[in-house]
Amino acid sequence: MREARAEDVPALLPLMRELARFEDYLEDFAVDEEQLTARAFTPEPQCRIFVAETSGRLLGYALIQELTFTYDLRPTVRLKELYVAPDARSQGLGEQLLAAVARWAKTRGAGRLKWDVLAGNQKAERFYQRLGGQPDAKWIAYTMDHSALAALAEHHCAADCTASAAPA
Repeated sequence: MREARAEDVPALLPLMRELARFEDYLEDFAVDEEQLTARAFTPEPQCRIFVAETSGRLLGYALIQELTFTYDLRPTVRLKELYVAPDARSQGLGEQLLAAVARWAKTRGAGRLKWDVLAGNQKAERFYQRLGGQPDAKWIAYTMDHSALAALAEHHCAADCTASAAPA
């Protein structure tokens, strides 16, 4: 287990595509080497990636983002993706990746680790629960796709944006 490096990008992308296929968003998957490098391997990265590597082969990864402070002034670490190649499962790699994330979160003073589980993925639910994770019954995940986001922005911009766009 280690933090990913920019030179891992060509090996990371196929794993990311496999996850996109499994979660049924492969058609919308737009990450390429340039974009992943720009988002994860700059002085101020938008995300961090941890990898499981054996004999020079990447077998899995965990991608996280950090919300720098919340209500208790402690960061929340959000696990966005955790994936282990099918032929490498049941070897403890997922647990080791999550433990690497937990260690990193601890160094940041994080107050919590959060993630979503794809509806119906009972194997993932059992995995996370075995490690101490629990479903959060207080919250329901919501999402707004690109067209709904654009419609909302446009709808509420009708009056506000013209006023703010006018010269002072």
